[in-house]
Amino acid sequence: MRRADFHYALPDELIAQAPLADRSASRLLVVDGGAGTWRDARFLDLPDLLRPGDLLVLNDTRVIPARAFGHKESGGRVELLVERLAGERGAVGQLRASKPPAPGTRLHFDGGATAAVTGRTGPDGDLFELVFDRPVLSWLEAWGRMPLPPYIHRAADAADQARYQTVFSRTPGAVAAPTAGLHFDAALFSALAARGIETTTITLHVGAGTFQPVRAEDPRAHRLHAERVTVGEGACRAVAAARARGGRVVAVGTTVVRSLEAAAAAAGGGLAPFEGETELFVLPGYRFREVDALITNFHLPESSLLMLVAAFAGTDTVLGAYRHAVEARYRFFSYGDAMYLTPMAGAREATA
Repeated sequence: MRRADFHYALPDELIAQAPLADRSASRLLVVDGGAGTWRDARFLDLPDLLRPGDLLVLNDTRVIPARAFGHKESGGRVELLVERLAGERGAVGQLRASKPPAPGTRLHFDGGATAAVTGRTGPDGDLFELVFDRPVLSWLEAWGRMPLPPYIHRAADAADQARYQTVFSRTPGAVAAPTAGLHFDAALFSALAARGIETTTITLHVGAGTFQPVRAEDPRAHRLHAERVTVGEGACRAVAAARARGGRVVAVGTTVVRSLEAAAAAAGGGLAPFEGETELFVLPGYRFREVDALITNFHLPESSLLMLVAAFAGTDTVLGAYRHAVEARYRFFSYGDAMYLTPMAGAREATA
């Protein structure tokens, strides 16, 4: 397996720089992993693709305004992108500065907050551990800025405060949106409910590491940044009930896939409540325990998320679908269009 096996050519003009006026107006590429085929549809067609008794699993994380600006005591400017919160006054994040601050360095941020650098962490030591003089979340809510993805080449504006959140976001802690959920609105949820499709939620606080490229030539040598996951008792009961009535578990986003699969792995197979961190990296050859269908946006070439989707529906099928999406001028990435995928033969564990 090579990183280059997951490459595709994408013109820059297909990277969506802003959301559509209506959340559910996106296009939807329907990919049948078993047949190796795909067809064009609309996101509004989703109720017709699902069956009565199916269960949609949503990630209810809420994006926090995680980007902040400040300076060292020496006067040098710093930019902080919080990767994750660590207790009330702690944070782990990326720091941009002319010189990486050493442990013990004190940083002064907008709004009067100060923080001490206490160490470095992450797979490559690229993240900084910080302890603040005040509660981090309330300070960010007052002084932080919305952290749009690096491929959106504009500053966040007032519209992004609402549109870079799902309508069902509830639990603050993410620094990137679970973008498959951005297409849902109240009218679509009503249509799904009328068809007998149920919903439940988990929480995975998406970190900035979601945009980290896979640099190793052999993807199996790559490590993901840890992300915080909560799969509650209610979600486990909802999944069990869906299985009992013959319904499918449909993950809304790769974050939901990783959450359910991490929880099942921690329990030794069957799904059980789970709270903790996951570094689960899904590559082709993985056998999915909990997910029967997947809704997701398009992902960066050679990225860990594209590799997960390829593991689910088949590398050749997924890359063929991506090439079609490019030719058909789909909109890509966070504010772009979506895919609905069913698994290729052998992707699901036979006992699940």
